[in-house]
Amino acid sequence: MAGPALRSTITWDSKLATVAGTGAAKIEKAFGYRTVGDLLQHYPRRWVDKGSLSDLGAIEPDEHITVIAEVVRSKLHSYTDRRRGGLAFRLEVVVATEDHQLSVTYFDKKKHIAGWREQTIRPGSTGLFAGKVGTFRGQLQLTNPQNQMFGTSGEEDVGTAGAADEAATHWDSIPQLITIYPATSTVQSWQVSEAIALALDLVGEVPELLPESVRTEHDFVSARQALRWLHRPDSWAQKEAAARRLRFDEAFVTQAVLAQRRAALMAQAAEPRAGRDGGLLDRFDARLPFTLTDGQQEVSRAVLGDLAAGHPMHRLLQGEVGSGKTVVALRAMLRVVDSGGQAALLAPTEVLAQQHHRSITAMLGDLAAGGMLGGAADGTQVALLTGSLGAAARREAMLDAASGEAGIVIGTHALLEDKVQFADLGFVVVDEQHRFGVEQRAALAAKSGGSPPHVLVMTATPIPRTVAMTVFGDLETSTLSELPAGRAPIQTSVVPVADQPGWLERGFARIREEVAAGHQVYVVCPRIGGADDGTVPPADSDDSRPMASVEDVAPMLAEGPLQGLRVEMLHGRLAPDRKDEVMRRFAGGEIDVLVSTTVIEVGVDVANATMMMIFDADRFGVSQLHQLRGRVGRGGFPGLCLLVTGIEDGAPARERLDAVASTTDGFELSRVDLEQRREGDVLGSSQSGRRSSLRLLSVLRDEDVIVEAREIAEVIVAADPDLHDHPMLAEQVRRLDESDQAAFLEKG
Repeated sequence: MAGPALRSTITWDSKLATVAGTGAAKIEKAFGYRTVGDLLQHYPRRWVDKGSLSDLGAIEPDEHITVIAEVVRSKLHSYTDRRRGGLAFRLEVVVATEDHQLSVTYFDKKKHIAGWREQTIRPGSTGLFAGKVGTFRGQLQLTNPQNQMFGTSGEEDVGTAGAADEAATHWDSIPQLITIYPATSTVQSWQVSEAIALALDLVGEVPELLPESVRTEHDFVSARQALRWLHRPDSWAQKEAAARRLRFDEAFVTQAVLAQRRAALMAQAAEPRAGRDGGLLDRFDARLPFTLTDGQQEVSRAVLGDLAAGHPMHRLLQGEVGSGKTVVALRAMLRVVDSGGQAALLAPTEVLAQQHHRSITAMLGDLAAGGMLGGAADGTQVALLTGSLGAAARREAMLDAASGEAGIVIGTHALLEDKVQFADLGFVVVDEQHRFGVEQRAALAAKSGGSPPHVLVMTATPIPRTVAMTVFGDLETSTLSELPAGRAPIQTSVVPVADQPGWLERGFARIREEVAAGHQVYVVCPRIGGADDGTVPPADSDDSRPMASVEDVAPMLAEGPLQGLRVEMLHGRLAPDRKDEVMRRFAGGEIDVLVSTTVIEVGVDVANATMMMIFDADRFGVSQLHQLRGRVGRGGFPGLCLLVTGIEDGAPARERLDAVASTTDGFELSRVDLEQRREGDVLGSSQSGRRSSLRLLSVLRDEDVIVEAREIAEVIVAADPDLHDHPMLAEQVRRLDESDQAAFLEKG
């Protein structure tokens, strides 16, 4: 153990090299760590109880095992990968315990990774191997198992305790709880482990983020004790106590950042938009041909209340496909127009912007023709501004926005251009908020000129409560969960062409049956045409399979199983006027089958469409499939969605499709979707190129922790807005607030 004098020289902010020596450069390159504190927050990804390790003589096929064994033989082979093409590599290893042996095989596509693995798993070394037992040529084996090598004599010095001691490979010297760290091809788990062990001994003060009263009330161990027990636990109880404390720290810092943001928003002044009696909103409500659902009424009251307040509204409105978000947003826009201001609706695609323009002008009728022949005397105008507008139409729309003649302006990214101006922009609605970046939303809000506008962001992709509290925590959240009357149920079925090729023919027959009954059908493909059009990201299954494309499927259907039906194509490479024409004809019943990409994913509303067939459905995410099928069953007729896939039963992609087929509950599916992705993706870290700031906290599983941390952070920030009395917390908040992560936390 290091003495007090030596410990005092190492601080939380000391350079990584003080504990990692010559290995610091590799660790920094691999993980981005620069300080001792960064390294100590590189938490183990697994803890393995030495007493639970499998006996090689008793293992069975399909069993998940963890075993410590010595490498007896190891040989690297190269071969030609016929499926994917090119050279590939296979490392064949034999490991042994005292009495038994087991084959272990690793497959790699890259030579440098295969070479690194050969050097790491070499004869004489001892390691931990964990994976599912399979069979090959009648023999049990592990294929691509997870592993941690404990080192052999002669390992490179990484500036910690020097070369690994060969005695460390002996069973008695292996700790009862083995920690396995995230590693890379250049930095092994044991190298990180040795650097962390030294850091734990040498570091002086560890930042204490929590007030003493909170630590006492929740019976939390100290920050220093938590780090030691997490990295070097003697028991599962120590590990759990440490994780409980550090998990709360992560939630607490994040919620403190968001609490400060909410407080800053509340401190801003915004022009109240209280409306007027007998105005557009009242007249619109009086002529509505349906009754708002209880949820729509409740959310509308909250939104209109926000608009009347003296600070800017920042609200997230989420709701199932077809739950009526547009009506809620339109009522709010009319309230702002009644108050003398303007509202802008930002949509991610021209198809959706045009759809919004058509549906809103249809709902408003003469109220959307103010100042025009046949328009209501005190009506307004609804302008459409997209990139494909002709010069004359574009000038007219920009003039209507700048003069204030258009109380409602609907558009795409074209609204963000510098030359687009408003007379009095009081309200910004962002539809499908995940399609826009923070900067884009801020650019539109900045066009208000004076006080900040009220902002409503909408999504039809359901967001679990804890994700909303963590990712959108500076916004108030409203949810529409009930569907309006008249929405019919949607039956979803998987069509596994690999297992049941005849089912596809039955699917084509069902399309004919729907058309014969007077209905219309969508057929969705993941690609437009060429293999490099990038319509959807690679699947998690076998991305070497050719994907169905609109340009191939449409003529195949028209000339084959759907011959005689009116089949048309729609995709993003069509000219804007052509896209609008196709959608108008489909909405008007002039097209029987629309073969499309995901351009119809959001906002398209054709009541007569009752069926959707999705080719290569395994290429789409859970939420995207849920969005797509929401295009059918909107007119009171039962809907049918067929998920066509070539993936065999049991594959992860098939499990995803089975989940979509099993429920129409978007919130349940959103959890399935997020559980299948890395937690960092939830917070956007994969986009920022950095590791997520959340290492132990799960925004899906730790709801109670997040709720508690939010409540405590609210109290502390309310009493000490700048955190002067909490310097350690203030520093961590500052770091998070200034990091790339902050751009993804700030969704308003």
